[in-house]
Amino acid sequence: MLLGAAGLLGAVIGYVFRYLLVLGRKGSIEVEIKQLLLGAREDAKRITDAAEEEGRQKLLLAEAELREKEDKITRSEDRVFKREETLDRKQQELEVQIEAIKGRIEEVRLIKERAEGLLAERAEELSRLSHLTIDEAKAQLYQELERQSQDDLMMRAAKLERDGLEKLERRAREILTTAIHRLGNSVASDTMATAVTIPNDELKGKIIGKEGRNIKALERATGVEIIIDDTPGSILLSSYDPIRRAVARVALENLILDGRIQPAKIEETVEKAKNEINKIIKEKGEAAAFEAGVLNLDPRLIQILGRLFFRSSYGQSVLQHSVEMSHLAGMIAEELGANPQVARAGALLHDIGKALDHEVQGTHVEIGRRVLQKFNVNEEVIKAMQAHHEEYPFETVESVIVQVADAISGGRPGARRDSVEQYLKRLADIEQIATSFKGVEKCYAISAGREVRVFVKPDEMSDFAARELARNVALRIEEDLKYPGEIKVTVIRETRAIEFAR
Repeated sequence: MLLGAAGLLGAVIGYVFRYLLVLGRKGSIEVEIKQLLLGAREDAKRITDAAEEEGRQKLLLAEAELREKEDKITRSEDRVFKREETLDRKQQELEVQIEAIKGRIEEVRLIKERAEGLLAERAEELSRLSHLTIDEAKAQLYQELERQSQDDLMMRAAKLERDGLEKLERRAREILTTAIHRLGNSVASDTMATAVTIPNDELKGKIIGKEGRNIKALERATGVEIIIDDTPGSILLSSYDPIRRAVARVALENLILDGRIQPAKIEETVEKAKNEINKIIKEKGEAAAFEAGVLNLDPRLIQILGRLFFRSSYGQSVLQHSVEMSHLAGMIAEELGANPQVARAGALLHDIGKALDHEVQGTHVEIGRRVLQKFNVNEEVIKAMQAHHEEYPFETVESVIVQVADAISGGRPGARRDSVEQYLKRLADIEQIATSFKGVEKCYAISAGREVRVFVKPDEMSDFAARELARNVALRIEEDLKYPGEIKVTVIRETRAIEFAR
């Protein structure tokens, strides 16, 4: 019992002490709260005062800026007002000047009318006194001025022509020299010969066969005429078709190597020769297109292009000529800023019609156009190739470049050759054309037919007429003759004065 009472008393005492402790702590907390509240009020008052001061400063600044803007607006209005006054004053001055100019114009018109009337009266008086109309007087005056100024006009015309030609020739020479130098192609040309060499003349009888059966079978299978004459060690093949001639040559050489020459063997050998030639045609066409840098051509077009390997013009291989032209055209196009790819393709395909001109009617240019259109070749390439013989107009820069490249490739020394008979006939035709004009005393074709010099009678022809004669002779040669390259026409008018001192 005593223990329970002691415990209870202890609990009561603990509770009293705790209550007293709580009352003391509560009083200190209230004091702290009052202190914090007082500090907060002081901070709020300080912040409010600072905000009010800052607001007053900003208000003063805004009022100052507003006054400054109002002053600027006032000054701008003053300037605009003064400008309007100035414009009004200038407008009035202009109106006064316009009125004055109108008056002057009217005065000038009246003076002009009086002057025209006086000129008309004077012209009528002069016409009455001279018994000439105005047109007749003008004609006489022009004739007199032309007679007096003819020498001066000739000198001026010659100077202008000389200077212009020098500049053009200098630039053309630079471009062509660069192109030819960069090409550096061999002058020698490969042509497919029509003569077949045989080891001995005893084979001629074997090729002819009994009663001519072998030679007839060979001619029938190849479509080529075989000429066997007394020429030692050689047999001639004659045909207008170079492909047939090539097939016959290959077949005959294989028959000679085999030694068994009979109709059945001939047919078999000719068929093998055709396949071999077709393979060569394809390889040559692909090689030419690759060398010229013209890609993505139709395989059938490449096959036609390869046929030009067996075609020659004045002894020059047409395929080699086309590849050479392609290089030249590409170089010139690069120098002139044209399209090199179009120029190369146009030059490579410019003579493709010659591969079919013995089978299809029309000029090789027209045939070539139809072939290229059939295989959907670019229209720009067709325009570039169709004008190289001037059958069509020059529509693009590349067409002119192809024509120039054709002249360079065909006209350079050694590129082409001709028979003596054709060469002499061409020289005679050139001289005959030149002497057919009135006033020509004599003429000479020189430089292997590349130039013709025409001497005229000075008493019958003036310097102007001599220039016109040179142009007419050149045009006549272009119309009547066919020739590679170009022909220079030089007209010489020489006056000699002879006196004797006795």
